[in-house]
Amino acid sequence: MGTIIWGFAFGAILQYARLNRFDTIAGMAVLQNLTIAKTISFAMGLGAILLQAEIYFGWAEYHVKPFILVGVVAGGLLFGIGMAILGYCPGTVVISLGQGNLDALVGILGGVCGSLVFAIAYPAMTSMLGPDFGALSVRSLLPGDAAFWVATSVIAILFMGVALFLHRLQPQGWRWLHAAMGLALLNLLLALPAVANHPMGASTAFPYVAMFLTGMGAESYWHKIAGPGAWELWFLAGAFLAGLVFSIYNGTFRISSVPELWQRYYGDNPRKRFFWAFIGGFMLLFGARMAGGCTSGHVISGGMQLAVSSLSFAVAVFTAFLITGRYFYRARGASSASSMQQSVGGNQIEAS
Repeated sequence: MGTIIWGFAFGAILQYARLNRFDTIAGMAVLQNLTIAKTISFAMGLGAILLQAEIYFGWAEYHVKPFILVGVVAGGLLFGIGMAILGYCPGTVVISLGQGNLDALVGILGGVCGSLVFAIAYPAMTSMLGPDFGALSVRSLLPGDAAFWVATSVIAILFMGVALFLHRLQPQGWRWLHAAMGLALLNLLLALPAVANHPMGASTAFPYVAMFLTGMGAESYWHKIAGPGAWELWFLAGAFLAGLVFSIYNGTFRISSVPELWQRYYGDNPRKRFFWAFIGGFMLLFGARMAGGCTSGHVISGGMQLAVSSLSFAVAVFTAFLITGRYFYRARGASSASSMQQSVGGNQIEAS
């Protein structure tokens, strides 16, 4: 029950700042909406200082993901491509489903299939994902306290500074900052052994569901993901409920198939949107399983721990994400481009 409550808080935070919306995430892919970049950057910076202090005083412990080179980089690239096409992350897609977005449901189905394919191929792929450099982090690379705290402070200030600089480029109100602080504090609470002793995460729920429903996949992989997968499934159940409850309360619940921003580029044909949502979801979760995490569990949670694997994953994700956005989304003429910019601008005002 407690995990559902924390998932509900997670969903509420993201929905409050519209971070789960296709138009927000895909808007970032075409550099029309910087909310995602600002929120993640500030959450990582603020969270890095607070989480390292929490661990330093012995209140929590590290959950650093190993730096498995090919898995992290190649998985990050696939994840970024899938995120740009789908327009959702493994955590945000269930919130959007709760708000009535049917393309999110198709993306979830694609993600479950991508996870299942990875689970089946896991024994053959294990040797291809390395080399494994272990659980590297700024803490392990700089064991001395003085050097560690200086480096941590510089990195944290840099991340928060980037977020504030982006805000100056594109002022959109301060909901993104409230959400960034909320995500950082939520992850701090989840890191406490008395609360969960489990950082935020979403993607492991997908192979858990896939393997549980089909009975397929490598037994060795099931033993690896069964525990965290069950926890993340309940966490996402809470996030889904947050999307449903708050959209009904706010009067914004709508059954829809094609997001507005997608229509600006590809029209309002649901079949085309569903096809690409499935492909995007498949790539998103296959990449997440290769890398061992997603935006919440790898980028934010791992970034707060200053894990080398997570920082490398973030670079790979956003590189592929922005390149895909540049070439996948192309306005159908000048009038469409102008209309799209006006639409996104309206969304930004609403988000503030």
